[in-house]
Amino acid sequence: MKDLIDKLAAGHDPTDEEWKRLIEGEYDRTLLYAEADRIRRRHYGTDVYIRGLIEVSSYCRNDCLYCGIRRSNFHAERYRLSKEQILECCRIGYGLGFRTYVLQGGEDSFYTTEYVAELVREIKRRYPDCAVTLSLGEREKPDYQRWYDAGADRYLLRHETAGKTHYGRLHPAELSYDHRIQCLYHLKEIGYQVGCGFMVGSPYQTTEDLIADMRFMRELQPHMVGIGPFIPHHDTPFRDKAQGSLERTLTMVALTRLLLPQALIPSTTALGTIHPQGRELGLKAGANVVMPNLSPVSVRKQYALYDNKICTGDEAAECIECMKRRVASAGYQIAETRGDWKGSLGEKKGR
Repeated sequence: MKDLIDKLAAGHDPTDEEWKRLIEGEYDRTLLYAEADRIRRRHYGTDVYIRGLIEVSSYCRNDCLYCGIRRSNFHAERYRLSKEQILECCRIGYGLGFRTYVLQGGEDSFYTTEYVAELVREIKRRYPDCAVTLSLGEREKPDYQRWYDAGADRYLLRHETAGKTHYGRLHPAELSYDHRIQCLYHLKEIGYQVGCGFMVGSPYQTTEDLIADMRFMRELQPHMVGIGPFIPHHDTPFRDKAQGSLERTLTMVALTRLLLPQALIPSTTALGTIHPQGRELGLKAGANVVMPNLSPVSVRKQYALYDNKICTGDEAAECIECMKRRVASAGYQIAETRGDWKGSLGEKKGR
């Protein structure tokens, strides 16, 4: 198996059978994690980049079957942050050493194209040495262009699964797999640093679906990839479905590092939710980003995409010193920089 791992790290395009062996085969995963760690150190050393996550709204027009803030969840507590609240989060984060802000929320029509553009312009005016990442779902290309022109640097839009049939089993009929994928290509065309991503262990997922994810990412060449385990939420149709496994999630993180050596890969909050050392294990498997929560403490529990999400303690941005110690315990160090992608595809890396 080590030969196959080495071939992938050297740029080999695996066959479906080879991918299947890498994903579900019985072998010593420490070989895979060690190679992923070697590759990430080659490109990023021991630096781990911090992103200040600001969860701007728990309203969402969509009804995805796995998500706790789906529009049909009438038990969800809804909130929206004002511009003043978001800017206050940025102020606090800047003092804590954050140089990237991630504005994430449900697909909420309250945040119009111009509203978001004005907000981005103001953040960049106040903090010109910081990057702004948006994660506000599917929009049309002119909207994305407007936000980019306002100063947004990056955009995160998880594709969730590259298996088209599987996508249809996770989402309501009005959501289009083709439109989701087109959005990602539009974002790249505009010039964003683009992030995609997928769940591991989501209902009905097959190994073939995970292979489709890897083939899609090889084609897209994203700058960032978010990978986390599926965790059920008690107020969704998937409440009784099994949680994604730690080992399978770490396997996909490591394989993604080998597939995309220069990618920015978060060790996700979901990993930290399913295992007390989940984020440290993610870093050791090739991840190089952590995203502490800068949202107001009063709303953190309301942005509940899945059950038992960690919202306080080391996850919170206020405990950045705790995060630094945990990252150091895994053999890395927090870098208080923008943490731009270090690739060589010719795209604009930072503004």
